[in-house]
Amino acid sequence: MALSPLNRRRWQQFKANRRGWWSLWIFLALFGLSLGAELIANDKPIVMYYDGEFYFPVVQVYPETTFGGDFVTEAEYRDPYIQDLINAKGWMLWPPIRYHYQTINYYLESPAPAPPSSDNWLGTDDQARDVLARLIYGFRISVLFGLALTVLSSIVGVLVGAIQGYFGGWVDLFGQRAIEIWSGMPVLFVLIILSSVVEPGFWWLLGIMLLFSWTSLVPVVRAEFLRARNFDYVRAARALGLPNRTIIVRHVLPNAMVATITFLPFILTGGITSLTALDFLGLGLPPGSPSLGELLLQGKNNTQAPWLGIASFTVLAVMLSLLIFIGEAARDAFDPRKTFQEASP
Repeated sequence: MALSPLNRRRWQQFKANRRGWWSLWIFLALFGLSLGAELIANDKPIVMYYDGEFYFPVVQVYPETTFGGDFVTEAEYRDPYIQDLINAKGWMLWPPIRYHYQTINYYLESPAPAPPSSDNWLGTDDQARDVLARLIYGFRISVLFGLALTVLSSIVGVLVGAIQGYFGGWVDLFGQRAIEIWSGMPVLFVLIILSSVVEPGFWWLLGIMLLFSWTSLVPVVRAEFLRARNFDYVRAARALGLPNRTIIVRHVLPNAMVATITFLPFILTGGITSLTALDFLGLGLPPGSPSLGELLLQGKNNTQAPWLGIASFTVLAVMLSLLIFIGEAARDAFDPRKTFQEASP
């Protein structure tokens, strides 16, 4: 679908911001690689050839007896005994990192947390799990959590802000007072109380964070609707008898979304930071989950293993910096006061 001249100009202006443009591509590349984490870091081969047949352990479970073993449980492909059985009648194609985020390395040359080596490129944590594998999976779950929180909170925030701004009056007044009261709720205390009742998980945390994160977009959308509700084209639409829902969605909302889009990368950053902080405090994902915050906590508790804190901090800093640069470029692209300057080839 062809872009309108205005959107084409915005896209060109976004590309003119070289820092934001390259940050977008770097972030998409890293996120795309993390989506295929099972093909990059796993304790199972990607594909195997055994006794004339192909097997795909990454996507299917095979019992040990399939390859001549003794047990009907899933084969432990890192076991030298199983490897000898498979290599005797075929071959295995391993991922670059032969560790899943839960895999424990029982063959460390030094006590855990072990320093970086040719086997564990960034060392291991205090439970002998590969740090690089946990970083890859932790990056993915952090971005997916932030994206889900951003989308859901944007839907709720835009809806509430649109209703308040369009109708104004008592609706806006009561809405603002309710939001002020709701925003004053102690989020951390609520999380502590709920974590003592139920075990926090991805969807539990997403739901709890959604209860408090949607208010960030309400002032922006509300201001745009308050400004546009008395414009001539809105009055004309009312005079023609169009229902309020049609006017809001078709005529006013597209203008309000311009300011909303510029906030999305910063909301995504806030969601990732919140999840990391909760994991660092022990109120986030269940124990054992791949988490950047949990690695930061391990780095704090194991000062003799600096690779833990350095690795997790570097990944978190790079990820948040890329998102901030993308947000700045999007803000400039949608800013009508910015004059477009054609980017040099």
